[in-house]
Amino acid sequence: MKWPKTAGVNINPAEEKFFLKVFLMGKLLLILEEEEMASEKNLKLKKDQVSEINAKLDKSNTVLLVDYQGMTVSELNGLRKSLKDNGSDLKVYKNTLASLAFKDKGIKLDDYMTGPNAYIFSSDIIEPIKLVSEVAKKNDKLTIKAGYINGEFADVKTINEYASIPSYEGLLTMFAGGLIEHVRNLSIALNLYAEKMENGGNE
Repeated sequence: MKWPKTAGVNINPAEEKFFLKVFLMGKLLLILEEEEMASEKNLKLKKDQVSEINAKLDKSNTVLLVDYQGMTVSELNGLRKSLKDNGSDLKVYKNTLASLAFKDKGIKLDDYMTGPNAYIFSSDIIEPIKLVSEVAKKNDKLTIKAGYINGEFADVKTINEYASIPSYEGLLTMFAGGLIEHVRNLSIALNLYAEKMENGGNE
């Protein structure tokens, strides 16, 4: 809104003062209207994000809170991609919004929600923990702070214990290795028994 031109028009001081008040009032109302619209839009965005977090929590068996301060954009995107390939999701939310969503689900992580945090959600329990732990070993800018596993609070010690559990593929390899060892021992025993029978069973 621009101040109306009054060139060539005779306006007495009282009228000029009145027009100035009207102009300023209109300007103020316009500003208030724009601020209200921006506030409503911002409020809707916050509600949508809280709903998004709640939806992710409903589908997750593992939730990790990590500090990524100092990581480059490339490093963070690399971690996000690795987690996505693993069926997990890394998101960066404002701590205040995450706190609101967590409270809705009875998750208490407020004591750890300081500074720039990333939130990792996964329906899998072990794999995201192992993946993030491996990245954290190679990059000291990534720190696991706490989490929730199967609905229970997990501190760093508990998370590290989960990280030490062999993966499904690792367990299969160990199991297969154990079977091979048993088969090898059985083969040796059968060979010895066969040799004994060939010698008349006298040995």
